[in-house]
This record gives sequence, structure tokens and C-alpha cells, in this order.
Amino acid sequence: MKTFHLAAKQTHPSTPKRALCAALVMVTAVLAGCGDKEKEAKPGQALASVNGEEITVLQLNEEMQRAGVPAAQQQVASKQLLQALIDRQLLESEAEKEKIDRDPKVMQAIERARSLIIAQAYMQKKVGEPVRPTQAEIEDYFNKNPQFFANRKQFAMNQLVLPAAALTPELRSAVDNAKSLEEVAVLLDSRKVQYGRAQVTRSTADLNQQISSKLLSMPKGQLFVVKEGQRALVMSIADVRDAPVTLAVAAPQIGQYLMNRKNKELAQAEIQRLRQTAKIDYLNKDMAPGKNDPAPGAVPAAPAAPTAVADGSAAAGAVAPAAGEGGSTDEAAVSRGVAGLK
Repeated sequence: MKTFHLAAKQTHPSTPKRALCAALVMVTAVLAGCGDKEKEAKPGQALASVNGEEITVLQLNEEMQRAGVPAAQQQVASKQLLQALIDRQLLESEAEKEKIDRDPKVMQAIERARSLIIAQAYMQKKVGEPVRPTQAEIEDYFNKNPQFFANRKQFAMNQLVLPAAALTPELRSAVDNAKSLEEVAVLLDSRKVQYGRAQVTRSTADLNQQISSKLLSMPKGQLFVVKEGQRALVMSIADVRDAPVTLAVAAPQIGQYLMNRKNKELAQAEIQRLRQTAKIDYLNKDMAPGKNDPAPGAVPAAPAAPTAVADGSAAAGAVAPAAGEGGSTDEAAVSRGVAGLK
């Protein structure tokens, strides 16, 4: 808001009343402006106006970019996205009328989104444009990880799916002593436990080397149990076959993985630098990191995505051989950039 200063002395001594009236009008206008919420003009050419609120080309372009609309479909999509922006503006206006934007939970969510956007923008500026790895780096990763590529194996497995709560210690003992999935199915039928059947596929690219080795050492038909949230899966290996992946096929994913890994390392280095130069006090001492906690600033690995299977269900989130042998999936499988290869 502009601030106006009244002259200390009149410029036209002969008309003091006229000057005083002009000054009063000016002050009145300033005070009236302070009482209303000033609306800043949005940058970009206006495409539509909703109750006086403009929707601009820049807003539409942002929506197009976020939606990832191909160039060939942009003309049609632009009209649809503009309608979506109009609907959003209508909802936002009504929410403001009802003061929903002042709700503490809404304000907290807005502040969180703002904080994330600013932090991500800073990190993007510091990390810069990702540098693609060289062909030599891609080939080196390919050669050092044959279990993901040249020596890749694929497991075809059958499974029975039942509620985890139904897998009591007594039933688990009976499953461990069973010789086949059909025998387990009979046990479940006799106990009136509901279950479903499915087929899944996993590969040595999806599992860590320890679990892959265990599966490769198992004879076909051996049972093992998987616990996945609220489900329990009784599984057996139906077949193991070679599924090699060539360098030409794997190169794009390896390159993307190496680039993501480098960016992650740069981001973690920047966070560590900021932590070392900052003064961080934990007012609640119980919230301070312990010796066994992950290192501050470490980016947690994304959970491995389930492998698609023939019946449309998902593969097990963890593989644990029966008869007391433990095991789990490699949570960083997806970050290796190879889990999606078939």
C-alpha cells in the first residue's frame, strides 16, 4: 500500500480550502484501501474470469505440465483443464466465504505444502540439472550385478491367500508339515478357513541376494509362508527359469538409477552440511536421535513395488521360508532401477 505524505505548507496560499479538501480526499482513499483486501494481479494472459478472479495462461500451463499432457493432446486437454481450474476457483471462493481457509487444520496443511515446495525448490537449485551417467558407468554396473541382468532368474510361484489372523500357531505347525499346497488347501477346508488362490512371479532383480539364494536352493514344491499385512500367503515354487536381460534393454533403467543415486547423494550431502552449520536443540530430549536410529538427513528408501502377476494380484511383499527360516524382500529393489524388467 502506497503511503502519501501531505505537504508541510500549501503550494497555493491563495486557495487553502481547496488544498485542504484535496488532502482529505487523498487520505480518505488511502484509509479505504487499507480496509479492503488487496487483490494482486496474476501474471499471464487471462483466459477466464470467475466472479472477478482471473485464470491465466500460466496457471493452465502449470496444470498441463503437472498432468504430463502429450503435445498432440494439449488442445483438447487445455479445455478440460481450464474447466477444472474454474471448478477449483468456485470451490475456493465458497470456502473463503465460509472461512474454511482459516481453519487451523487447513492452515497447517497449507503451511506444510508451502514448506515442502520451498525446500524442494532450494534442493533443486543446489543439486542442479541431473548429470546422466556415461556408457562406461552403465556397463560397469551391469557387469558388477549379474544377478540382476545376465544371470537373472525368474521364479513362478503358486500361493494360497488367507487372513493372517487365521494362521494360528496350530495351523502354522500343520502347514509346516504339509507336503503340498493341495494338502494345505484340505487343511484350510477342514477348518473352514476362507482362502484364495493366485500365481505370482518374482525374479532375482526383485529380491536381495540372500533370499534369491534360498529360493534357488529350494526344490520345486517346497512350501514357505509369507506374512503381508493382514494377509498370510502359503507359497511354493512351481518353476525357476532363466530370464537374462541384455545391456541394451537394461541400459535406460540403469542410467536412470545411477542418476537418481547421484542426486540423492548430493541432496544428503547438502542436508548434512546444513545440519553441521545449524544449531539444533531438542526441547523434548526423548525425540533426539539415538545410537541405533537412522542417520539424520538420510532419505528413506521407497518400499519395493509388487511384481505384477497373471491374475492381476500382487506378488508377496516378503518371502519367508517355512519351518522357522526367516527372510524379507530387499526394500531398495525399486531404487536399483531394475525391478520392473521382465
